[in-house]
Amino acid sequence: MSHIAVLDDEIDITQLLANYLAGHGFRVSQLHSGRALMELMPVDPPELVLLDLGLPGEDGLVIARQLREHWHCGLVIVTGRGDAIDKIVGLEIGADDYVTKPFDLRELLARIKAVLRRLAPAPLAATAPAANGEKTRWRFMDWELDTAARRLSSPQGGDVPLTSGEFDLLCVFVRHPGRVLSRDFLLESTRGREAAPFDRTIDVQVGRLRKKLEADSEDPQIIKSVRGAGYILVPPVASA
Repeated sequence: MSHIAVLDDEIDITQLLANYLAGHGFRVSQLHSGRALMELMPVDPPELVLLDLGLPGEDGLVIARQLREHWHCGLVIVTGRGDAIDKIVGLEIGADDYVTKPFDLRELLARIKAVLRRLAPAPLAATAPAANGEKTRWRFMDWELDTAARRLSSPQGGDVPLTSGEFDLLCVFVRHPGRVLSRDFLLESTRGREAAPFDRTIDVQVGRLRKKLEADSEDPQIIKSVRGAGYILVPPVASA
């Protein structure tokens, strides 16, 4: 059973989500404060956290940042704050998805499953190159991406932490080097959905990737923007 933590100050909402998700095979912890979540994490860490931003006396974005700094888990922000700036900040902090209230339970369930699929380690048979000939390690400009281990190594040899969304996006780029990829293609490839009007999910995640990959994220040399078309991974990519 996958463990999901639901953090919301409204008991009715946590009970609604707990009952619904339990009916679909999840184990759910209902929480009503950031402190309760931080106490839960070391003793019974969930695979995914549903986080409300509008907690009385607490900043939900600070809680999201703490999760990203100290724990590896899925993070879906579920909040009544639908302002574009809040969405951008939430995604920049590292949320895997952002859902505004009121929400459809079936859609939320689909988004939860999508995040958990991206976080799940690939089956051994599917990751072994000898089994199906698929490459799992790629090199570009002295960077190395191991898709089986979900690990990015820097030119200096250190591991660079990526969120599940950042990792999936980089995988799409390395599999299509030298090609201009539209935002719709990138969103469909990483999230399994089409872009909504004014959806900046891909722009935000590309910006975060650049900060981790580029010597100067303001003058990117690895992932370049193509005005009106999308993005392109410039350096050649080879299997490692």
